[in-house]
Amino acid sequence: MSDASSSAGLKEKRGLVNVIGHGIDLVVVAEMQRWIEDPRDPLIPRCFTQAELDEIGNGINRVERLAGRFAAKEAVLKALGTGFGAGVGFSDVQIHRAPGTAPEVRLTGGAAQAAAVLGVTAWRLSISHAGGLAMASVLALGGDDQARGT
Repeated sequence: MSDASSSAGLKEKRGLVNVIGHGIDLVVVAEMQRWIEDPRDPLIPRCFTQAELDEIGNGINRVERLAGRFAAKEAVLKALGTGFGAGVGFSDVQIHRAPGTAPEVRLTGGAAQAAAVLGVTAWRLSISHAGGLAMASVLALGGDDQARGT
């Protein structure tokens, strides 16, 4: 589907949609492995919910999947313009993906509050892995009256 037809599809199905924010992040998978193994600051329990860990599993691509979801969390907070801290925790942004479906963003706590203030009503998230890197790009979407700066 081309960009033009994709945009037209959004307009037809949901009314006019505005991009409120965009975030992108890149994680080196080997760095994620080092962060996981660092005993001084346990990354996994601090950054991921049990539901996320259950979905990721313990297979051969575990670290790659963790890196992709970490990049997605960072990208979401960039789209919100908040970053982590100041009432927003790593676990406030949850990334879920059922088999055969696109990944989805679920927010709680401070992240959910920030999204509500901005008028975010939907998310579009893409996660990719290649060459030892994990990348995520996310769009925060809102209705036609919710564009930033209006």
